[in-house]
Amino acid sequence: MSTETIYINFERINRLKVVLAEKNRKGKWLAEQLGKNEATVSRWCSNTAQLSPEMLVKIAEILDIETRDLINFRK
Repeated sequence: MSTETIYINFERINRLKVVLAEKNRKGKWLAEQLGKNEATVSRWCSNTAQLSPEMLVKIAEILDIETRDLINFRK
């Protein structure tokens, strides 16, 4: 496996964008629920920034899902 492939896989850690779509919610809505900037949520959705474990738990609670549903465990 090339270094590029490892980097790409590492960058796709969270599933926030997918889960928001499944829940029919937008990043703007989540930003409002969290009291965060919409740009921050956008970076989480695009995996250009990663969520802290505490934020993962908080988002899971807001979306009424298990925390593990926000994480991509594929290698």
